[in-house]
Amino acid sequence: MNKIKTECPAKINLYLKVLNKRVDGYHNLETSFQLIDLADDMSFEVCDKDVSIASNKDFLCNTENTVFKSAQKIKGLFKVNDGVKIHINKRIPIGAGLGGGSSNAASTIVALNSLWKLNLSIAELINIGKEIGADVPFFIYGKNSLAKGIGEKLEDTSSLKAKILLIKPNIHNSTKKMFDELDIRRENDNLIRSSPQNDFWDIFLRKNNTVKNFYNENNEEYDLNLTGTGSCIYVTYDEKKELNKILKKIPSNWRLFFCKPLQYSPICYIK
Repeated sequence: MNKIKTECPAKINLYLKVLNKRVDGYHNLETSFQLIDLADDMSFEVCDKDVSIASNKDFLCNTENTVFKSAQKIKGLFKVNDGVKIHINKRIPIGAGLGGGSSNAASTIVALNSLWKLNLSIAELINIGKEIGADVPFFIYGKNSLAKGIGEKLEDTSSLKAKILLIKPNIHNSTKKMFDELDIRRENDNLIRSSPQNDFWDIFLRKNNTVKNFYNENNEEYDLNLTGTGSCIYVTYDEKKELNKILKKIPSNWRLFFCKPLQYSPICYIK
């Protein structure tokens, strides 16, 4: 096999609790990851020597992204002579807490394990992945999970049954900046828990008045949830008619995605 194609799904956090900062700079956390059917497309083709990336998004066509770093890391660790041509069709919004970059990295690690015939176990792939990013081990594992540690200690959990409305404000959240701000507010004892669902709600609402107003107007009726460090908000529902009121209140420059839950990631089928 010289070519692999796969979909790279996004995730939502059903809840997210940040416990403490570690000496290595990461944070210990507790969360529940749910895979959803919003996905990027990726393909991998063996070639001579180099790693190259083509994409519908220019920011992925360089060396400063999780995909290139993952490929180079594996190539260096196992002294692989072959190269790989990678193509990414990006659909998952960035800076939204949906894990798109981590999902791309995980697919790269799993696909190259197969293409380059490395025969590494899932545990070995997860060890590589956690050095790329905290969410990468979950995406390599490929199943809905309760996660602890920095996100690498995973336990299977059942899939959400309801459908998901993703609401994407016109805001890009930096994961690092959100964690830094959480640390500062905790040190200064200046953090209000707006919601037990996600420890980043308070920071997100303080920084964005439009989002705060939307939250205050709709949370009681719709139980709004934040995924990751934001900026994506989501609502679960069974029938689309349940969303009639909230759909009328969403600002016109925000994006919407109607999604379904997944039990397994498509990368589970890469052999």
